[in-house]
Amino acid sequence: MARPPSTADPHLQYRRTERPSSFIHSNLPDPPVSTTARLRAALTSAGVDRISRLPDSLLREIVSRLPAKDAARTALLAARWRGVWRSTPVALVDTHLLPNGASASSPDVTDTVSHILAAHPGPFRCVHLTRARMGEHPAHLRLWLRLLAARGVQELVLVNRPSPSGDVPVPLPKTLFTISTLTRLYIGVWKFPDAAGLGAASFPHLRELGICSVAVETGDIDLVVARSPVLEILNIQGTMKGVHLRLISKSLRCVQICAFVLESVEVVSAPCLERLILSECLSPAGVSCTTVKIGNAPKLTLFGKLETGKYALEIQDTVIRAGIKTGPSMMLTSVKTLSLKVRFGIHNDVKMVPAFLKCFPCLEALHIMSGKCDHPAGKLNLEFWEEVGPIVGVRLRMKVMTFLDYHAQQDEIAFLQYIFQNAQVLKYVLVSAVNPRYTPLSNDDMFNTLYGLSDDLWLSKFSFAIGGTHGPEGGEPWTFQRGANFSDSDPLAPVKFIIRAAGPETHQQKPQADKTRQQKPQAAKTRQQKPQAAKNRQQKPQAAIAKTRQQKPKAGNRCN
Repeated sequence: MARPPSTADPHLQYRRTERPSSFIHSNLPDPPVSTTARLRAALTSAGVDRISRLPDSLLREIVSRLPAKDAARTALLAARWRGVWRSTPVALVDTHLLPNGASASSPDVTDTVSHILAAHPGPFRCVHLTRARMGEHPAHLRLWLRLLAARGVQELVLVNRPSPSGDVPVPLPKTLFTISTLTRLYIGVWKFPDAAGLGAASFPHLRELGICSVAVETGDIDLVVARSPVLEILNIQGTMKGVHLRLISKSLRCVQICAFVLESVEVVSAPCLERLILSECLSPAGVSCTTVKIGNAPKLTLFGKLETGKYALEIQDTVIRAGIKTGPSMMLTSVKTLSLKVRFGIHNDVKMVPAFLKCFPCLEALHIMSGKCDHPAGKLNLEFWEEVGPIVGVRLRMKVMTFLDYHAQQDEIAFLQYIFQNAQVLKYVLVSAVNPRYTPLSNDDMFNTLYGLSDDLWLSKFSFAIGGTHGPEGGEPWTFQRGANFSDSDPLAPVKFIIRAAGPETHQQKPQADKTRQQKPQAAKTRQQKPQAAKNRQQKPQAAIAKTRQQKPKAGNRCN
């Protein structure tokens, strides 16, 4: 009989601790301090350093941008500096305290954190504590939170490093909820305290909240949101117990939920909500799909990443089903950007695509991820899509479409032809083939199925880029930083199209070259007219072609 894996097995310990922790850390905000800055006193001929002659306000600004240990050392530069550190809001990041080669849970670091918190009168600009096994230091943890509450910390990242044994999560001390000065809070690998025992605790200044791998019950997150009256960004990642989430907030602008076991999420009332992103969420055991219900969200403009086989969409009080006749109360006219993940080899998944699309009549950008399908159930050809008929958003409004993990299946080709034959104002299209490691076809085989598409019935003139990727099937994991970047109007787009001024002889612009974020491109190929390369975030095209038609796009109806 095979022996169970030992808890001393280093590979098992890595799977239990380091791998989940690395995913959590990839979603944490970066501390606002530099680890590479060096402060030196430049002496004049009179032997007085120039920096010391600066006003106190500038000296404090300099010190506030240094890691805590370097900020404290500035007291040794000159007598002029001795009181600067104690009067400056500093940043304390425990990873900056680790000596080279030291263990991430070094007791020396724990003691140093305690010393800095006790020695500095505050306030603290930010505190990031992510490397200690806090279950082994409960007294330190309670002391830290009391000092942080007294010192008026503004940004706090508090992540427990789980023990190799994989024990139950450490309870999060209720003292955390007495820190009323917080503007940003991220917590990770804890057990949420009993909400009934929190009393009247609130976060009156909190604008960003991240909850990562925290054991929660239904109602816990709802309570924190309700007690954060200016909260704008809510990020949730990783828990193994299904919960119901109800969002009621007058201030929320962005909600992102990733790798979370979720029975349902209901946007009850969020009048300022602009972005709702659900990435790789799972249904709990015994539940066929996760319900996503949209109530009062009049400013919702970006919605993704809906999976047609895993999410049941409900708008107001109507469940969206395949073949349903869409009425005005079932439409979200504010949504301009939509992302869908579709398993094109499964009939029921594909049949939900037109039902979803009909709910977004003002859609301008559509991003499709073709999902992995181990057991395809037949094919749905173009005749199925012809029976669907025109979809308002696709017909009159959609200007951009991207299609990732293309497998060259007949179902995918039929969908693309439907879009090309119905979209009147389409300008830019990217189709990126799946990594050849996950399909028996080569890149050339997949590209050739697109090169051979008949464009006789295409309704618009658009730039058509074809590419590929070396990345994983399904793309790279979503990161909170992307979705919460409001300077990016479409963080769901794998390619950033930059509109340039067109000459008098042309009717469209081309995507402009820029750098890729994650994945290395292969050699480019062209057909007819070569467009400029696109700015790629996840998957950079390895080949590009452009197809154009002489028919001018027709104007669409205006949506508010």
